[in-house]
Amino acid sequence: MRKITKITTQKKHKNRFNIFLDTKQGEEYGFSVEEAILIEYRLRKGMELDDDMIAVLIENDTVHKSYTQVIHFLSYRMRTKKEIKDYLVKKEVDSEHIEQIMKRLMKEKLIDDQQFAHYFVQSRINTTTKGPTLIKKELIDKGVLAQQADLALENYSLDIQHEKIKKHIQKKLNTGKKEAFRKKIQQLQANLVQKGFTQDAITMALASMEEETDHSKEWDALLFQGEKLMRKYEAKYEGFALRQKMTEGLYRKGFSFELINQFLEECLQNYK
Repeated sequence: MRKITKITTQKKHKNRFNIFLDTKQGEEYGFSVEEAILIEYRLRKGMELDDDMIAVLIENDTVHKSYTQVIHFLSYRMRTKKEIKDYLVKKEVDSEHIEQIMKRLMKEKLIDDQQFAHYFVQSRINTTTKGPTLIKKELIDKGVLAQQADLALENYSLDIQHEKIKKHIQKKLNTGKKEAFRKKIQQLQANLVQKGFTQDAITMALASMEEETDHSKEWDALLFQGEKLMRKYEAKYEGFALRQKMTEGLYRKGFSFELINQFLEECLQNYK
């Protein structure tokens, strides 16, 4: 048995205490503990400790320090079970201690993957242009179960997707190059799939946008692209061959045959 001869507060860490023990050579530093351990085991001057108890105190203090680090880690934002486990592994915490800490955190309701998923989805809806498919992948990467992600994504309704897609499309169409509306829509469709929106939401939004096509802008884009093609082909072709090349080129760029024919009828004579 060894007796506690002195307990002092650490200078740099006021919530940690140094425990001094008696030895044959006199008093010496034994170990240190967090305030929570000091209180839990009622450590005091004159108390006797055997080697087993000292080992328990040191181990519990080690676990408590790791637990405190996790609490600090959680103070910035909610975390999933996987994120916390990965954090503890990175900190080289013993696997046995990790399990103890995880059980305590769940008992204290400090980690809840379902709740995390709900907050995460709402945050993504409010702050990003990402669709539900991409958000689900993010959740799964963070360790959330697919069923939990699906449940949280019920809040990302088709109507919300539709509004987000429309705003994104309008922004892109207003700032895009002078290209055919249909070509822009095709590019946007691919972009929206990459952003994680569902096909139903994309189809619904694009259908409504096609009904709102600005024909004056479409005509300006056709004039721009048509004049570029004319400069490219007029030195090599003429007559029917020129008309065919122009038609093929403009159609590949996404313009309708109706607008192409109108352009050719009105403008081709200027290049004869």
